[in-house]
Amino acid sequence: MSETRPVNDPSVINEILNTKGRIAIVGLSPKEHRDSYKVGKYLIDHGYDVVPVHPKATEVLGRKCYPNLEAIDGPVEVVDVFLNPDRVVPVAEAAAKIGAKYFWLQLGIVNDEAAEIARNAGLGVVMDKCIKIEHGKR
Repeated sequence: MSETRPVNDPSVINEILNTKGRIAIVGLSPKEHRDSYKVGKYLIDHGYDVVPVHPKATEVLGRKCYPNLEAIDGPVEVVDVFLNPDRVVPVAEAAAKIGAKYFWLQLGIVNDEAAEIARNAGLGVVMDKCIKIEHGKR
């Protein structure tokens, strides 16, 4: 990508919601009451290919769970993050390293350093928005 687009660019959000690629959800909890679980289930129910990433789980939502992004077999299009803002910089670096195209920080997660790392690597970045809510607006 020759030009970086601003964080939360509507065209980036639209591209993500139209993706046919894999969405790795970092911090996808195996606990049904957690927002990450609800979002992961919603995305699966709407036909998205979700890959759970959680260091302590082996399976979430009936899918193999990976301890980190680097452990995932095959390409990942979107990295959707459910972690405290102070933990997302290494995830942005890993998203760039694995060749993801998009980096999404869920509602309430803001980290300008992580956003810049991802943008500088050519990823489209969404921050402080919920992918489920954005999909529901369609």
